[in-house]
Amino acid sequence: MFVTQLRNAVEEKYKSYFYYKSMYQLTNDLLWQEFIRHAYEDEKSHYEMFQQLYYLLTNEFVPNPKKTAPCTNLKESAKNALVFELEAVEQCKEMFLTIPFEEAYDPIFIALHDDMEHAIRMSTIFNGAN
Repeated sequence: MFVTQLRNAVEEKYKSYFYYKSMYQLTNDLLWQEFIRHAYEDEKSHYEMFQQLYYLLTNEFVPNPKKTAPCTNLKESAKNALVFELEAVEQCKEMFLTIPFEEAYDPIFIALHDDMEHAIRMSTIFNGAN
């Protein structure tokens, strides 16, 4: 079960990275750009950490994750991102409670807390966007 959850997390982190890269282009607000840049840099890091964990468990990487469609509306994208991040928090929490080996604690803990932070940032953008 943990391996399946981890595989799903790898795929979601990959999608999130490209989603935020696309979302970044929708605003000229420097604070919001910083919020979004911070999120996509974190998601890239989570993707890499989770791929390494997956490799440690399976001796292979998750192949060919798919990208999401580009963002076209900032408010709608922030709303979707907020939902994605809250779902990611739940996913990380479930994985954290079933970690099968010690090396997984730090990456999952980091992602869990970063995803909570991303939810706050996306909520701020959603509430301020037109």
